[in-house]
Order: sequence, then C-alpha cells, then structure tokens
Amino acid sequence: MVDSKISDFGSKSISKLLIKQSVPAAIGILVMSLNILIDTIFVGHWIGSHAIAAINVVLPVSFFIAALGMSIGVGGSSIISRALGAKTTEKALKTFGNQITLTLSLTITFIIFGLNYIDDIIPLFGGKGSIYDSAKTYYRIVLYGVPLLALSMMGNTVIRSEGQPKYAMYAMVIPSITNLIFDVILIKYFNLGMLGAAWATTGSYGFCFVFIAWFFMSKNSKMKIQVKHFFLKISIVTEIASLGSITLSRQAIVSVTYLLMNNILFDFGGETSVTAYAIVSRMLMFALFPFFGITQGFIPIAGYNYGANNYERVKQSIRIAVQYSILLSCFIFIFFI
Repeated sequence: MVDSKISDFGSKSISKLLIKQSVPAAIGILVMSLNILIDTIFVGHWIGSHAIAAINVVLPVSFFIAALGMSIGVGGSSIISRALGAKTTEKALKTFGNQITLTLSLTITFIIFGLNYIDDIIPLFGGKGSIYDSAKTYYRIVLYGVPLLALSMMGNTVIRSEGQPKYAMYAMVIPSITNLIFDVILIKYFNLGMLGAAWATTGSYGFCFVFIAWFFMSKNSKMKIQVKHFFLKISIVTEIASLGSITLSRQAIVSVTYLLMNNILFDFGGETSVTAYAIVSRMLMFALFPFFGITQGFIPIAGYNYGANNYERVKQSIRIAVQYSILLSCFIFIFFI
C-alpha cells in the first residue's frame, strides 16, 4: 500500500497529484494560521495586550531553531524522494536517520546557547519595558519544547515524501487543536497567565511529536530505520545542507526582520506598536498558506520523478505548480483588497 502511493508520483496526472498533495498541506497550514489567530485572541483577552507582544518577541527565536528541523527536513526529503524514485531504499533510510541525528544535535546546541544568554536575547528581539518579564517566562518554557517541534517539522516533510499528505495534515492539525484546548484549561480555568500560554504551546509540540513518532513506527510508513542509519555520512549531510540552506536562510531573514521591526516599533511607539505589528503579521499568514501548500505538495512529486530520470514530468510539475500559484495569488490579492 505504501509502495503504491509512492509509485503514483511517477504515473498519475501531475495536476491531480499536485492537488492531492497540496490541498491537505494547505488545510493544515490554514488550521495552524487559525490557531495562531485564535491563540492571539485568547492570550489578549485573558492575559492582556502585552502578552501578545511578548509572544511576538519570542516567536522568531523559537521558530528559527525549529526552522533547523524544517530545513533539514526539506533537504533530506528531496534526497528521500529521489532515492525512492531510483529504487535505492537504503539511501532513503540512511538519509532519514541522518536527519534525526542532525536535527537533535543542532537544536539542542542552539537551545543550550539560548537559555544561557536569555537575558541578552530577549531585549535584543524587542522584549523591553513591560514586555520583558512576560517574554522571558514564555521564552524559557517554549524553548524546552522546540526540539520536539523541530523533529516534528522535519518528520512532516518526510511523511509527504512517502506520498502520505493526509497524515502530514493531521500532524499539523493536532498541535493547533491541543494548543487551544490547553489555552482554555491553563489560562482561563487555572489562571496561570503567561506560564499557562507557554506550557500550552510546549504541550502541543509534544502531542505533534507523539503522532509523528507513531506514524513512522506504524505500517503506514516505509521508513523503518535501524541504529546504523543514525551515524552521520558526510556525503548525505553535505547534500542535506546544500538543499536545506535556502529554507534556513529564508527563516533567518524572517527572524532578523522581526528583530529589527520589534526594536524600531518599540523605540517609536512602545509596547502598543509591537502588539499591533504582532496582530497584523498573524493576519498575513492567511495570504500565504495556499502557496506553502503548493510548495510542500510539489517537492515530493518533482523529487521522485527526478530520481526516476523522468525529467519531462519534473518540468511539467514545475509548470503546473507555477500556474496554480499565479492564479491563487491573483485571487487572494483581490480578496484582501
């Protein structure tokens, strides 16, 4: 069953495959966007507007570390898709094992650094004045759960490379729902404030990780790795780094933008301006979720056919993905205007 889903990448209609892969991804990202908006409403209503600003200060730090997992996932999943297309399963398994080792080692290193220099990092990213204490509380607890988030983001891309977009969507929906449930319990009923918001976020990362771990241990996945696959192989690590560096660079730019904007806005307009920026930036995620869906749906299709030396289908998948993106961008622009 798993093999037939993967082989579909090389035989079925590109348009149908792209829709099949992209729609669940887009739905998952839409649910995440809704979660962030609702979470913002809950935090603002039950804790206060400064709590929204505090979370906005922490997000670029935690997301950059988690983006290590995403970049390793994107780079490795491209290798896995091509390896599956070329029928070299052992290389796919070795790549997956190397992804796990890289994600854990890099994220834990960054987290140790982040916790040791917490008093310098929070003000650097705009956590000043009345925002500082709330941001520090949120930052410390959320950082504990970031390795789970990074592993989940890495694993999510591998699930797609196996031709299982619905499970990848479930992995994105589960933390969104559990985060909101934990928000209600910990913030509203237990009145834990920022402490509750932080544990709600970290707890949702844990649930996501448990689901993804279950997927890879179940019969739905072909990625049944052994201890030998965890040992790093230089050629695979180099290829993962070269492919994933673009994703990491993009997230680094986003983090730097947040750093600059939070500081500029605080200097000119105080905590209120930082809060307003946080709210608007969450709204803009709605404009981007379909394109992230197309991107995540496109990668395994192109990768599989490239590995199978079916270059005409690779070109066709690029053309169709670009066409869909242009049509969607025009529609979304008109809708927002």
